Amino acid sequence: MKNNSVVKILFTCLLLFFTTLVIAEELKELKKEGEYRGAQTATHPDWFKESFLDLEEDIADAAKLKKRLVVYFWQPGCPYCTQLWEENFAKQEIVDFFRSNFEIVALNMWGDREVISVGGNDYTEKSFSDALGIKYTPTLLFFDENKKVVHRLNGYIPPKSFKLALDYVAGKHEKEQSYGEFVASRQKKLASDSGALIKENFFSTLPESTKLAELIKQGKYLAVFFEGKGCDNNCTLLHEKTLKDPVTRDLVKQFVSVQFDRYSDNQIITPSGKKMSISEWANKLNISYLPAMVFFNDDGKEVMRIDAQMRTFHIQSVFDYVLSGAYKTEPNFQRYISARADKIRKQGTDVDIWAY
Repeated sequence: MKNNSVVKILFTCLLLFFTTLVIAEELKELKKEGEYRGAQTATHPDWFKESFLDLEEDIADAAKLKKRLVVYFWQPGCPYCTQLWEENFAKQEIVDFFRSNFEIVALNMWGDREVISVGGNDYTEKSFSDALGIKYTPTLLFFDENKKVVHRLNGYIPPKSFKLALDYVAGKHEKEQSYGEFVASRQKKLASDSGALIKENFFSTLPESTKLAELIKQGKYLAVFFEGKGCDNNCTLLHEKTLKDPVTRDLVKQFVSVQFDRYSDNQIITPSGKKMSISEWANKLNISYLPAMVFFNDDGKEVMRIDAQMRTFHIQSVFDYVLSGAYKTEPNFQRYISARADKIRKQGTDVDIWAY
């Protein structure tokens, strides 16, 4: 009997020992999950319009003041939204110009407040964001007095570019030319006086009149990098930071990638089969911010673009969104990048959405 008791005690001790080991390993696994860093939630100024979110009414109110309405989409944890208010609106000339020419209404892209759109349709903030295909925050929609969106900024752009956008809408220049043409006419001289484009070994070398559609191999997408000699620090950051990252390079190399001077008069044949100069094509695509990256499928159709300032994680996420074909099944890019971040963290890798 004593021997049986000893055996039982030993068995119980061993069981407790191995159970403790298993629990310790499980805790260790839990601790391996990567951290999520870089999220910031913007603090908005107190001069936003007090609105019942009836957009037709808000447009009419702004028109009475000889102003135009801006609808601003943001989300909690968006560092680019914080950057908009802490950098662009830190400049008093921008604040003064904006408040003299615009009224602004803020919508949380995940919010549940009721919005009455132009035309009288009812939405929540979230469903309205989905209906408008909001992919990036901040996104700003500029309405004219006739209730039409005359300009749209998809993502954060630095103060100098932002001021150009405000000038374009406040001056009602949409009646004369596209925003891409408006910016190009002001930037072209600067571009011609600056240095050469920064090359990468994964860019295809193209002779004039190359048919871009013929470059797209079966199962591959075309990534067109529009840059310019006046791109300055924005292009340097792309090449010296983001494109030096091994994860980024692995993604980009799975595309057929070409680089164009946005202002070039060289002739090409576009993915849709039309012959024109690069600058004409850039105008038709409304390329206004540099560097811009536009993605095309093998049918020559644009499927996604980056035309705002982004840091490494978000640029990688756009390439992955296109490459994986996720854009076909998940139209909400923000949901996609949230799921992507979770997947990376579960593999034990930190995610810093604000790092270069």
